Order: sequence, then C-alpha cells, then structure tokens
Amino acid sequence: MFLSVKEMELRKVRFDETYEPGQIDFTDEDLVQASPLAAKGTAELLAHSDGQMRIQGKIKVEMTAHCDRCLGGARFALDSGFDLFYRPSSQLPDEDEVAIDEGEAQIGFYEDGGMELEDILREQILLALPMQRVCSDVCKGICPACGKNRNETECDCKLETHDDRWGALRKLELK
Repeated sequence: MFLSVKEMELRKVRFDETYEPGQIDFTDEDLVQASPLAAKGTAELLAHSDGQMRIQGKIKVEMTAHCDRCLGGARFALDSGFDLFYRPSSQLPDEDEVAIDEGEAQIGFYEDGGMELEDILREQILLALPMQRVCSDVCKGICPACGKNRNETECDCKLETHDDRWGALRKLELK
C-alpha cells in the first residue's frame, strides 16, 4: 500500500491491512513470518510542516527464526505500536556532516511523493525483535566440543575452562 502525500493533503489516510506470510520479504534477515501480519493505523500530513508526515499504528504478527544458541526454532509473538515522523528527502542538507539534535535523530526521510507501508512494517518488525534471538531464556545451546544440542541430549564432554593467555605473565620476573 502506497502512502501518498497527495492523498494526505486531502485527508488523513487510515489503513487496516493484513499481509499473509511471504508478502513482505524477510529472507535477508533469516526470518520467517509464521502468521498473518495485522497492521492498523493512520498516516497524515502535518499542517504547516513543509511535507512532514506522521505515521502511527500497531502491528501484530508471529515470526520464527533460528535460535542463536542451539540453532533450533525460535518463535516471537510481536504486538507493538509505532509513532513515526518523516520529512521529504528534498529537505536533507547538502552538506556532508550536519549537527542534529535528539528530536531530529528520530525523523526519517521519504522520496517520490510518499512511502510504501510494507517497507515501514518490515522495519518496525525488525526493530521489535530481540537482538539475540533465542528459543527460551534457559536454552543451553550447542556443545562446543561435540556439536550436540544440549537441550535435547546431555553430552559427557569435559570443557576446559583454563585460559592460558596469561601463562606468559607467570614467567615474568620483575627486577
């Protein structure tokens, strides 16, 4: 769904969209959409702002990925809101480096007369996911010696916790 500035000049645009798995591409991120993505919200052009738009909404979806510890399946139920501000890219300064305040750091930019809602939703899903994607808080991971998933089977591997990088300091003599 294209959120057009021309349409927002006339009225606030409301959206209530459902995207089936596969409609938004997450393959670059090693993610799979496990349930339909429900997105509901509004997009409006702010008065007296030279084209600044505000997009507010809520997303609800379930995503799956590989667990970072054991490589098994990990599920993430996302239910979050967003409140975003965008300016036309023509308002970007021509200089290479510009000092910005904290409020300006929260503003994105758009071009070509609007934005694709799917791009915004993809970004919000990626931001809502945890940095470390684990199947559970108590995931034991993979044994570094034998490679078995320690959540499924116990292994008898003895892991040496001795760190010999400091061994050279033991032989150091001070005069």
